[in-house]
Parts: sequence; structure tokens; C-alpha cells
Amino acid sequence: LCFLLFCVVLQALNEYKAMEPSNTELILIRITGEDRPGLTSSIMGILARYDVTVLDIGQADIHNTLTLGLLVRAAEEYSGHVMRDLLFKASELGVNIRFYPVKKDEYADWVNMQGKNRYILTLLGRKLSALQIQAVTSVLAEQGLNIDAIKRLTGRIPLDEQRENIRACIEFSVRGTPKDRAAMQSKLLKLSSELEMDFSFQLDNMYRRMRRLICFDMDSTLIETEVIDELADRAGVGEQVRAITEQAMRGEIDFKESFTQRVTLLKGLDVSVMEDIAQHLPITEGVDRLMFVLKQYGYKIAILSGGFTYFGNYLKNRYGIDYVYANELEIEDGKLTGRYVGEIVDGRRKAELLKLIAQVEHVHLAQTIAVGDGANDLPMLSEAGLGIAFHAKPRVVANAKQSINTMGLDGVLYFLGFMRLRSLLFLWGFLGLSVGSSVAQDMEREKEYLRKDSMLWEAYERRHQEMAALWDKYPEMQDSLQAAFNSFYDATLKRNRE
Repeated sequence: LCFLLFCVVLQALNEYKAMEPSNTELILIRITGEDRPGLTSSIMGILARYDVTVLDIGQADIHNTLTLGLLVRAAEEYSGHVMRDLLFKASELGVNIRFYPVKKDEYADWVNMQGKNRYILTLLGRKLSALQIQAVTSVLAEQGLNIDAIKRLTGRIPLDEQRENIRACIEFSVRGTPKDRAAMQSKLLKLSSELEMDFSFQLDNMYRRMRRLICFDMDSTLIETEVIDELADRAGVGEQVRAITEQAMRGEIDFKESFTQRVTLLKGLDVSVMEDIAQHLPITEGVDRLMFVLKQYGYKIAILSGGFTYFGNYLKNRYGIDYVYANELEIEDGKLTGRYVGEIVDGRRKAELLKLIAQVEHVHLAQTIAVGDGANDLPMLSEAGLGIAFHAKPRVVANAKQSINTMGLDGVLYFLGFMRLRSLLFLWGFLGLSVGSSVAQDMEREKEYLRKDSMLWEAYERRHQEMAALWDKYPEMQDSLQAAFNSFYDATLKRNRE
């Protein structure tokens, strides 16, 4: 039976080869110049006229300047006509065009490369310079990795570098297998510290595009404080507790031991203090944006914290978080007893909970994300498909594969591949949906530009109303509406500032 199947397959291959035209030419076409509507259509119209096969195509557009590449197969008898007509069309359109012959064995080698590993390197910072990009790409070259594509994930960067919330992110799609993955990771980590940038290096597989569960540490991650230190200050034992906390976060003493010592020192503190602290928690930069986008895209969100459930539940109610696992303080007669209830949520327990929630939500472990700053977060950072150290201690950064140290927590979204978050959030805000306070402040500043010209402001208001109506009525058109809004909004601001 196997022999018969082999014969059938062999015959089919021979028939396919017989059908494949032998008198064909492979041509690489490169077109550069000012971008305009209809350019690609005009080029394709000529190729279609001569029944040309498009083997590969790619396009980039920077500041309205187009670079379009095509790899085509044309019948030998028509290849001269194809190039002639394309030259005339390029002259008519005012663009430059070049032709390069490609040998069939070169093409075959290129096709065979598609089996190689693919990775995504994300470079993130408040701003990115040529020095930073050169340093990172040199590491890739040393490792024998080839860059296939480069994409900017952030919106267009304003020249005014003093504006708030400015950030730059570039994503490199690379192919190959690193010669020494550990050495490469170590060198990138060193560069990120020296050149004030963050990076993420991930295998480009289906799980990278389908993350579904994200687990956060709470203290010094979602909030810019250690709650136990806040409680200790109110109890008058702040210095003692803070010293123990620092030892634990550096990994110098066991978390359970440190936790027990610190909770004991809180004995007698009135429970009303907890409510006051919760209402004044300093939320980390970018949390509003991050939570909004994650909820919009259907992520399951969990807090896995060595802190306390009281404060975790406060954040849960504020952001619609799905799971909270933290430590429960024992309370008697309205005061803390200096004891805790149940099992301590330490590093081991965090990793167990991440796996448990993934199982409950039917999420593959490779689709999970963990974010934290302390030594007790390392186990869950290691277990997750994507572990991110956030403004973490040196030991944690050294052991995590990804880290963010230069900006707010919404930097996580760029590691997930989200693009142009600013325009997306502005659109939702203009449509009357809830957005974070920092986004709302930015929006008000931008609106002030528009209000300076009554005609532009009326045009904006009219378009806003039209798009808001369409957004709800035609959900399948939301991508197109977003693109249209972005174009209109950018053009309106540009006209006003001019």
C-alpha cells in the first residue's frame, strides 16, 4: 500500500513539473517615490495584462515616501514588454523603478530559508536613537540573525520632546537560530541598562499572537508602593518593616519568614486605616491604559500578590480584574491581630496559581503573561509564556527574559504587538468610552488646538457625531472607522497648527 501511495505521489509531482513553464524569468522589481492612491493598482494592472505571477510582495511607507518590492515570474517572451510598460507607467506616476534578474537556484535557496526559526525583537524607550538601534542590530548580526522586517508600533513621534507620555517602539522580525541565546540575552540586557531602553526577544509563533491570560504582582507593579509599608507607617513601625521588606525583595531572606515578621508588627492597627490607604493608592503610570486595552481585547486578568486581599479587591473593582489571590489579614474587634489567615501567597504559590487559572480558563501556559518586580515573582515569570520584570530589582532583571525599566506599565502592550495605542485610545475617548486619566488629559490638550479655529472645531464635532453613530451601528466596520478617524484627526491638527 505504501509503495502504491509513493507511486501516485511521484506521478503527481512529475505531472506538476511538466505543467510548470520552463521558459520563465524571475524578476525583482523595486519602486520608490512619493506615495499616492492607485499606484499599486496601476502596477498590478500591467502585470495582470501579461499573466505575471507575484511570488512575493512588500511595502513600506515613511513620511509619504513609498518603497514597494515585488518578486515576479513572467514568461520569457513577455518579460521585455512587462519591463517596458512598467517603465512608462513609473515615468507617468513620477516614481523610480529598478529591475534585477533573480536566478532560479537563488530563489530556491530563499524559499528553503522559510523553515528557519522566526523571532520578534521589540525595542522600547522614551525615545530611540541611531546609537541604540545600531547597538541592538549589531548583536543580531553577531548571532547570525537576519532582519526580515522592521515596523514602528508607536504613533508618529512629535518633535516636542517635552510633551508627556512620549514613547518610541520598533519591532524587528528576524529569522535564524541564535548562535548563543544566553550570551545574546545577556548582551541585550547590558545594552538596555547602558542605553536606557527596554527590549523583548520572543519566538514568533502562534502563542505570541494569542496571549489570553495576564497575571500581575500588585505592590510596586500595579501600584507605586508596598502596602505593608504604608500600614507600618500608620502603626509607627515603618522603618522596621521597610528594612525587612527590602531584604525579602532582594531575596536575602525567605518570603514566608519576612511576611510573618512584618504582619506581627502590625498588631493593634485599626482596620479603618486600610480603607483610607486603599482610596489613596498611587497607581503606576500606564495602568489605566493597560487595563482598558486588555479588557477591550478580552484578556483574563489576575492579581497574584504577596500583599493583601483588601487592596487587591479594591483594584479588582476599579478595573474589572477577574481574579485576586493575595494574603488575608486576621481582624478582631476592628483591629489587626498581627496574624494572617490561610496559606501565604509566596513565589511558589504564585506560580501554582498562574497554572491553575490557565487550566480553569482553558488557556495554554504558553499563552500566559506574568509581570512583577520582586524575587518572589521569579517563579511565575519563569512559568509564564511571557515573563516581564517591571522596574525590578537587579536580581530579577538578570533572571527575567524581558524587562521594562524606562516607562510605565502600558509598555507591556508593545511587547504584545499592539500598535499606535495613542490613536486607538483617543478614538475610544472621543466616542464617549471610558479611558484613563492620562489619556483624558492628553485629549483635552489636543482639543484646545482645535478650539482655536471655530471652523475646524465644528468639522471635528460633526465628524465625531457621524463616526459615533456608525461605530455602534456597524461593528464590523470599526477597523475602517478607526483608520478614517486617525487620518481626519491628524490632518485637522496639522492644519490648525499651521
